[in-house]
Amino acid sequence: MENPTDRKYTKEHEWIKIDGNIATVGITDFAQDQLTDVVFVELPEVGKQIEQNGNLCVVESVKSVSDIFSPVSGEIVEVNKALENSPALINNDPFESGWIVKLKVRNEIESAQLMTPEEYNKFLTEIE
Repeated sequence: MENPTDRKYTKEHEWIKIDGNIATVGITDFAQDQLTDVVFVELPEVGKQIEQNGNLCVVESVKSVSDIFSPVSGEIVEVNKALENSPALINNDPFESGWIVKLKVRNEIESAQLMTPEEYNKFLTEIE
């Protein structure tokens, strides 16, 4: 699966798509592939303040339990409730219906530190 060019990426394999001051966050296709079948997502509370690189949530798969980190600081304004009943959305559609949270971005400058799609693709070839 191609990594969409309308978002930025982290070395921990999260993606972020910023629209105004709202950022949608999820994990990449590479991350979901490494996790294998996602069976549970422990979603955070709406209203929670989170720091950049802070623990956003926990994703459990048949293989492991993984922390998901926030690419930027902000306030959680929405969680993807569909993941409660269908955590496999992360596997099936990680870049669209498998999003995890939406954040109200506190510091837009933080996103400048994230990888472009080209940088992330290069990063993936270096770790494989």
